[in-house]
Amino acid sequence: MATTGSGVNTGNTTDFLNTPTKTPSGEKSASRKQHRHHQPMDTLEKAASEFKKRFEAYNRLQAAAVAFGEKLPIPEIVAIGGQSDGKSSLLEALLGFRFNVREVEMGTRRPLILQMVHDSSALEPQCRFQDEDSEEYGTAVVSSTVIADTIKSRTEALLKKMRTAVSPKPIVMRAEYAHCPNLTIIDTPGFVLKAKKGEPESTPEEILSMVKSLASPPHRILLFLQQSSVEWCSSLWLDAVREIDPSFRRTIIVVSKFDNRLKEFGDRWEVDRYLSASGYLGENTRPFFVALPKERSIVSNDEFRRQIAQVDTEVNRHLRDGVKGGYDEDKYKSYIGFGCLRDYLESELQKKYKEAAPATLALLEQRCGEITSLLTRMESKIQATSDVAYLRRSAMLHAASLCNHLETLLDGAADPAPEQWGKTTEEEKLESGIGGWPGVTTDTKPPNATLRLYGGAAFERVVHEFRCATYSVECPVVSREKVANILLAHAGRGGSRGIAEAAAEIARAAARSWLAPLLDTACDRLAFVLCNLFDIAIERNRHLHIGYGQQSGDMDGFVAFHAALRHSYYSFVRDLSTQCKQVVRHHLDSVTSPYSLVCYESDVISGSVSSGVNSIFRTNQSFGLDLSDGARISRKEIITDQENIPPEKNEITPGKVAESREALRECQMTVPETPSPDQPCDGNYAVKKELGNCIEVGARKRYSRIAGNNRNLDHFRAQNGGALQFGGGENVASRSGSAYTEICSSAAQHFARIREVLVERGVASTLNSGFLTPCQERLSVALGLDLFAVTDERFMDMFVAPGAVDVLETERQSLQKRQKILHSCLNEFKNVARAL
Repeated sequence: MATTGSGVNTGNTTDFLNTPTKTPSGEKSASRKQHRHHQPMDTLEKAASEFKKRFEAYNRLQAAAVAFGEKLPIPEIVAIGGQSDGKSSLLEALLGFRFNVREVEMGTRRPLILQMVHDSSALEPQCRFQDEDSEEYGTAVVSSTVIADTIKSRTEALLKKMRTAVSPKPIVMRAEYAHCPNLTIIDTPGFVLKAKKGEPESTPEEILSMVKSLASPPHRILLFLQQSSVEWCSSLWLDAVREIDPSFRRTIIVVSKFDNRLKEFGDRWEVDRYLSASGYLGENTRPFFVALPKERSIVSNDEFRRQIAQVDTEVNRHLRDGVKGGYDEDKYKSYIGFGCLRDYLESELQKKYKEAAPATLALLEQRCGEITSLLTRMESKIQATSDVAYLRRSAMLHAASLCNHLETLLDGAADPAPEQWGKTTEEEKLESGIGGWPGVTTDTKPPNATLRLYGGAAFERVVHEFRCATYSVECPVVSREKVANILLAHAGRGGSRGIAEAAAEIARAAARSWLAPLLDTACDRLAFVLCNLFDIAIERNRHLHIGYGQQSGDMDGFVAFHAALRHSYYSFVRDLSTQCKQVVRHHLDSVTSPYSLVCYESDVISGSVSSGVNSIFRTNQSFGLDLSDGARISRKEIITDQENIPPEKNEITPGKVAESREALRECQMTVPETPSPDQPCDGNYAVKKELGNCIEVGARKRYSRIAGNNRNLDHFRAQNGGALQFGGGENVASRSGSAYTEICSSAAQHFARIREVLVERGVASTLNSGFLTPCQERLSVALGLDLFAVTDERFMDMFVAPGAVDVLETERQSLQKRQKILHSCLNEFKNVARAL
């Protein structure tokens, strides 16, 4: 706050030792000092009486605001500064008595609202603490020790309950005393650089954040204290004050412990330069310079006030007589000493009260109207608890509204704010308790993993993450023993199943083992995304109804109904997840069945399939655009970082053969009536296949689908005495190794093809139709059948259950109290406005 010498009272030691003088505002101190005693006594008394009425009205309004959480622009003084900068000593000096406030270290824990009331009949201080969560005050406390203990015990109790090191919830203390001014100050925790032993490391940041929050409202006056030993250029907390009030327009700066600096002044120019603080605070900002008694011995209240006045006198005497040439008294005298600061604070608060009275009156009338409206609705709601038809209608409207919001969120919405309600991929994994993808060792991060998403966007991200995770899984290495157990058994029975069939069985088993857990995880993750939408829909419903004044069933307060609605929705989502798991498992069983042609599709077919796959991928490629910071749009760059992306048209699926065969025209294909053992057969009999439908061309004969590989078996038998060998021997080591390698390579190819067909043809569309379609088409019906297709007696259990009506009654009583207090404050402010 910009303060000037002409706007500050010079203070009076005699007045301070007796009864505080009410400080008029708007006049220059010099003229005010000359004419004070010429004004009629009744005029001064009238002004003092009017100010006291205003002050009492604001005090009661402040108490109501604290008790009920009202956000009212009440003029208040907020004391801020570093720890040990003298805030607590200044508060004791303003009160006019000591209560060991420094010993309880309240400034490091909770704010303290001190309501000082000048009462000439109170020869001893009478202190009362406002009850927690109530506007009522307790019994009067006289002992300073009891005051300190009360502050300490309340602080510790709240911090233990909240499990935190600091709390912004204030303690309100009202002090009535003949030797204190009419003043209200909020004492805040002192800034610290490092947490004390046993405190969280984040305590300094929490204190700074809390103080900024308390000091930020524009209707509050900042009282910033700093020790005189600290130079302006090296002040640690001055920059923090500048962040709150850059121009110091509403800041009063106080240099505490000023007596420690006096011995450094020798000449007048040194004193004047220091007092001006030029170059650091601006031309229109004048700090106050205050020194208080250092002696902490127990003395009477009268002696304490006498010591304060004596320190003021000694400081002024030293500046006038102890410094060569003295100092510029006309310019700086009104800013030196505790008495000047005390009078200025009271005068400034009185001026702010007078300026804010009309706006406060208008706001009170508005809040009283709102409280009356809320109370009327609450009484109607309580009466409706016995009206079944009304409750059914309201509950149905509420459920239908939530279903509409859920559908909107799944279609795509950005209200409420995704930054607050959305979740990143890591947060979804942690909060769902599912963790990573089973069997995937690489870090699977889909595009936009760091963005906070919900609804349809989060759903599509999980589907894309499932695709990435699935393409990260390769066919596991198979031991020689497993290969031998499969292949040798068929060879021993003289069957026609050869190397390719063994590789196909290995690929099917690997697909069932490794892909099934991924399918279950995808369903669980998507179910979590949908369940998370319930609270978002509730918030959206509340926000839109408040914003547009709509009413779709007023169900606030019916706890049992909300619990039943939530349970019904969660059950619906869980059922969808169970059904979807069964369907995707059926897809997996289909593509891994021995009768499936997935493993025997020729490369001609796979080429067409790949083309179809990529067309499918391109339709969903929009979600592949990474919108997070530093994201790259190029697909090639995405593939560089993520190898688990479906292949492009000309790319080869991992595990496929490197060379792609050309498709043969129908006139170039020959189908023998009976395959000859000596005739090479690569399985390229004439086949036309489109999207899994196999059509044979030419004569239909029963023959092995992989007969071409029999020549390999005959070759191995001829070379090894009629037996296949995998286990060693110098002569057969290379040949057995080539058979094992061929089977593993073929198995990897088949596994990749099974994986691709499963993901692209079945699962992706099934997840959408299994979750999204039912939520959009069947959710409202399912909730209605579960909640409303019941008897009246069962339906009313959600509204007359133990606790449901009690909650409404408690809320009505709270509203009645708020209405009574606010109406009382309104009437007081009307009287104050008439007096103005």
